[in-house]
Amino acid sequence: MIRFPAPSPRRVRFLVPAPLMLLIGMFTLHAGSALAVTAFAQASPATVTWLRLSWAAILLLALGGRSLWRSVRAATWRELGAVVILGTASAGMMLFYSEATARIELGTATSIEFLGTLVVAVAAMRRRWELVWVLAAVAGVLCLTRPWQSELDLVGIAFALAGAICVVGYIVLTQRVGAGFGAVHGLALTMTVGALVSAPLGAPAMIAAPDPDLILFTLLIALLFPMVPFLLEMVALQRMSRTAYGTFSSLEPAVALVMGLVVIGQTPVAVQVAGMALVVIAGVGASRGDRVRRSAVPGRDRVRDGAAEPSGTGSPGERPAGRAAPEPVPETAGAVVGRAA
Repeated sequence: MIRFPAPSPRRVRFLVPAPLMLLIGMFTLHAGSALAVTAFAQASPATVTWLRLSWAAILLLALGGRSLWRSVRAATWRELGAVVILGTASAGMMLFYSEATARIELGTATSIEFLGTLVVAVAAMRRRWELVWVLAAVAGVLCLTRPWQSELDLVGIAFALAGAICVVGYIVLTQRVGAGFGAVHGLALTMTVGALVSAPLGAPAMIAAPDPDLILFTLLIALLFPMVPFLLEMVALQRMSRTAYGTFSSLEPAVALVMGLVVIGQTPVAVQVAGMALVVIAGVGASRGDRVRRSAVPGRDRVRDGAAEPSGTGSPGERPAGRAAPEPVPETAGAVVGRAA
């Protein structure tokens, strides 16, 4: 019998282009978000979010296996602290987003969260004229929310704005945790912290009145969001420049609008479609402002210069023993403009 050598892990990882990973992650993320909205009739957004985070943590901890605990023992206190902060930001991001989508449309909530990351991106720029992207995004959000109408939900908008603050922390720390622990291990630890942080808000209602159907349904949602999208994004971040990452991620509000239409029938009016276009254009424009082709992951520029070895040379879920996490480099527009929700 002829035996063919199995492809190396690194070759397998590079079969799927990083931009395609981001697009797949976006569609699965917002498919899961749309399905989660349908579950709010059975339980509160906090309970549904806690179940999703818990399922994602359980599955990823099992996937990480023994190598996950070796990575934890080899990590520094600073790296573990980054995981705790990232897990807390991720929990807040999902909780606030769920509360927002329970009150306002999926595409609108996503665009409002995206506005926060866009402001930070433009703040890192040096050319004043690029503030036009902030103005375009603000105009787009106004078209989406239509404040001139009486049915404006201020609570839903406030939750979306709170989620935007968490998104910024998520983007910055995801780069560091992913580079330090690897995609699978970093995400497993992040989701575990997120499940623990959200437990006081979501667990009591489920413990008091268990719903087996909802528990199984949230398992499906957890695969669509957060497990698969976050994992794909954490891997893609290791392989893309900041400008490319920000440009592709700027399409996310439009993806949210499409999935809201397809999955739960949230039909936008013409002015909302125009607003969505403005938000996407603003995101792409701000991302292209980072003219230097830097890696989206801190420290990877020195890797290409031969000063260090790439963090992805091992398995995607494990950092080689004894290797310190790369030092962070300053964030710029393309690194910060990213995911909403």
